[in-house]
Order: sequence, then C-alpha cells, then structure tokens
Amino acid sequence: MSHDIEERVVELETRLSFQEDTLQSLNQVISEQDRTIMQLQEQVRHLAEKLSDMEYSLEQGAGKAPANERPPHY
Repeated sequence: MSHDIEERVVELETRLSFQEDTLQSLNQVISEQDRTIMQLQEQVRHLAEKLSDMEYSLEQGAGKAPANERPPHY
C-alpha cells in the first residue's frame, strides 16, 4: 500500500473511532433523558391526582354539590 492510502485509512479509522465514541455518549444521554422524562410524567400524574383530590375536598367543605362526584370506591 502506498503511503497516501495508508494515511487515509488511518484517518478514516480515527474518524470511525471518534464517531463510535460520540454515538455511545449520545446513547447514554438519551437513556438518562428517557428516565428523567418517565420520572417527570409520574410526578405530573401524581400532582394532577393531588390537585383533583384538593378540588374535591374544597367542594365538599364549601357545602356545594361537587362538579365531579367521585364514585364510592375512590
């Protein structure tokens, strides 16, 4: 192999190695973001339930008929 071709192959191997490292880092970031998003979704769900419970309690305490009456098993 000529010297120029050998240099080009080495350069391509170096670029490939860098790209593989970059992809691995990006995959790690995406995985962490996915976990964070799932945690945030759970927190939002929990907060929505608490808000709904508070609204229900306020309606009950005010002596007026609740807008969204809950079933007995709730």
